[in-house]
Amino acid sequence: MSSKIQFQIIESGSTFLDPRKNFQKVVEYFQVRIDPLTGRTGHLSHFGAIKFQKLPLDAYAAPEIKGFCPFCPENREKFTPKFTEEIAAEGRLTKNSACLIPNLFPYDVRSTIMIMCDEHMVPINRLDETMLKDSFSLGIHFLKKIKSIDPSLPYHLMTWNYMPPSGGGLVHPHQQYFSTAFPGNQFMDELKASEIFYRTQGQNYWPTLIKEEAEIGERYIGATGSSHWLTSFVSLGLLGEILCIFPDVFSINDFTEEHIAQLVSGLLKIFQYYESQNIYSFNTSLFFGPDNQKFFSCYFRIAPRTFLNLRDYAPDANFFQVILSEPVSVVLPEELCRNVRKYF
Repeated sequence: MSSKIQFQIIESGSTFLDPRKNFQKVVEYFQVRIDPLTGRTGHLSHFGAIKFQKLPLDAYAAPEIKGFCPFCPENREKFTPKFTEEIAAEGRLTKNSACLIPNLFPYDVRSTIMIMCDEHMVPINRLDETMLKDSFSLGIHFLKKIKSIDPSLPYHLMTWNYMPPSGGGLVHPHQQYFSTAFPGNQFMDELKASEIFYRTQGQNYWPTLIKEEAEIGERYIGATGSSHWLTSFVSLGLLGEILCIFPDVFSINDFTEEHIAQLVSGLLKIFQYYESQNIYSFNTSLFFGPDNQKFFSCYFRIAPRTFLNLRDYAPDANFFQVILSEPVSVVLPEELCRNVRKYF
């Protein structure tokens, strides 16, 4: 039976006289890939040209660099906002060291910040199981509560910017949780494309993707419980991207503590790989579809971030991503999969 998902790769090359080879004529090859769900394109090039930069993590904790942090325990009570009484009579929601507060500069009607711990500077090898479980569990609990209070907001998501290259405004570990009617263009494009796939092919795209990627074996990393980890055929991140798909989760109410445990288990393995590669920063997202549908499965996305160098602190995003909305990657998904698979 023919595949319902097409993985299209267009290979091409640029010819020039190379000064590294005494100006001999050379051809440098690159790829353009077409996302099998949305049809968007992504470029792959510059292979091996960009290296992860080792961040001066200890410096971020030094008083002269740290500066004022409202998330630190000594400042939190006075300088962070509280929920209104109908959301949380106690003002803020807590679970052990995790603390959920309203965003003082909200992006949406329900826009919150998860302060993940009391410690200000936490390197990736100290993002431990307890911290992660408490943060995800409290955040998911909040989203479920908001859904019952305000069902007019159909979409629920978590995002996380970790360390300065990710665009995070504060080093203190924190996530963001949203209930919204406007979850972003990437999410909406994938949601609409998933519905079209369901109607035309008669099945959910996401478990179909898992099955086909597992059979191909080039980008399928492994499973933790009912969740499945794989590298994206078209990566949104410059340095590769990893997805975790929960095929049996469609809306926020389907996401259980067991799913959280599976997510954390896989994420800790990813962090082991990141640490081995001197990766110190990342962006993540966790998307949930609306109620009463079976065509969009929940998934988690993580992409590493870095500065191009520590002299100019040039970011790893440029006109391709910012102006053209075109993903560019310098890491082949198949190679990334082989490297990460060792940790599963």
